[in-house]
Amino acid sequence: MAKMGLVFPGQGVQSVGMGGDLYESSDVVRTLFAEAGDVLETDIAGLCLRGPQAVLDETLHTQLAVLTVDIAVYSLFREESGADAVVMAGHSLGEYAALYAAGAIGFADVLRLVKKRAVYHRDAVPQGVGAMAAVLGPPSTEVEEMCRTVRRGEEVLSPAIFNGPGQTVVAGHAAAVERLMEEARRSGRAKTVRLPISVPCHTSLLQNAAERLREDMRHVSFRDCRAPVIPNCDPSARHSRAATPDLLARQITSPVRWEETVAHMAGAGVDTIIELGPKKTLCGLIKRIDPRFRLLNVEDSQSLCRCLQALGTNPGA
Repeated sequence: MAKMGLVFPGQGVQSVGMGGDLYESSDVVRTLFAEAGDVLETDIAGLCLRGPQAVLDETLHTQLAVLTVDIAVYSLFREESGADAVVMAGHSLGEYAALYAAGAIGFADVLRLVKKRAVYHRDAVPQGVGAMAAVLGPPSTEVEEMCRTVRRGEEVLSPAIFNGPGQTVVAGHAAAVERLMEEARRSGRAKTVRLPISVPCHTSLLQNAAERLREDMRHVSFRDCRAPVIPNCDPSARHSRAATPDLLARQITSPVRWEETVAHMAGAGVDTIIELGPKKTLCGLIKRIDPRFRLLNVEDSQSLCRCLQALGTNPGA
């Protein structure tokens, strides 16, 4: 039997039509989309299936849409496979889907909490003040040094996501991000890509958002996880009823340590990792981090069938 880990993607994977194939073919998926729409008083199905992309790319809509698709895909996969995970993790926003899958929080509660998270992200920094960029090539230690070199005065600029070897995302004040990108171009030290995200996620600029969310979580009934969930901010820790509020608040201002997360999955004896949600972005990152894993994904009917067959489960049985 495979020792299975589940991972869930976050912002950046959204596209018009995501989840559409499963929505058309699965009562489970349609029911979850309808429940999400009722809880949020928003046409989540229409947003995912018809967009437009510009609206789907807005932080509030992105977070709610991707979360709903992640959870819908997980719910269908769980019903079809009956498989149990050794450990779970999510990339940034995806951590909330992992907590739902582990039974730590209910569907309505996680939707409402992520809606508040998205609003607090949006309101924390005025439009145009913050930015994010991927830095490709050099090791993360060199990227940290680049950040120190180009920062001026009280500017914030720091690694926000450690995605794996040669791929670090930085975030902070937009002017500092631009100087880092220019320095990388001038020196030839790295390739950089400006990300279409105006919120400088996982930096100290979002401290106010973290404190607001921490207060809201005082009113959420968390439960212990039925399978371990690895936190982004501290992969050596594990979520629990007592620890989750602090870990989620810290996630907002701390870098996502994805490379360490994958290492902890390997340490737990995982040999198969399944990405549940739009695209296969995390599979690509994990392959670069540790090519020993068998990597599967579920995002539509075809990939679901392939995944179930690989696991030795008879689709539809």
